[in-house]
Amino acid sequence: MSLHRIAALALAADVIAVVVFAAIGRISHAESGSLLGLLGTAAPFLVGLAAAWATPVVRAQPPGLRAGAVVLAGTAVLGLAVRVAFTGRLPLSFAVVTVVTLAVLLLGWRALSLLVSHRAASRALR
Repeated sequence: MSLHRIAALALAADVIAVVVFAAIGRISHAESGSLLGLLGTAAPFLVGLAAAWATPVVRAQPPGLRAGAVVLAGTAVLGLAVRVAFTGRLPLSFAVVTVVTLAVLLLGWRALSLLVSHRAASRALR
């Protein structure tokens, strides 16, 4: 598979992870299920995600755990900063839940991907 295709799939997985994060948050707070509401919730974190993807570390090896750490940091830190700029507040509990949930989602798919690829490689050697 080409690096361009791998990067596109990794970016899609990251965007899906951020949208799932926003959807989980909206559901847990019994907020409306509108698409516009979902996009409004996800937007600050998608801005952070875009900034993280602009870094050479992420572009060099998008599905790697190192890139995942950069994506997590950019998405969480910049996303929370944009959110606080608009809301004027940032409860500590929200920040902690945000970082933990995004870590599970953004690093989780990468860990599963690495596990599957290592298993496939070891089977190919047999």
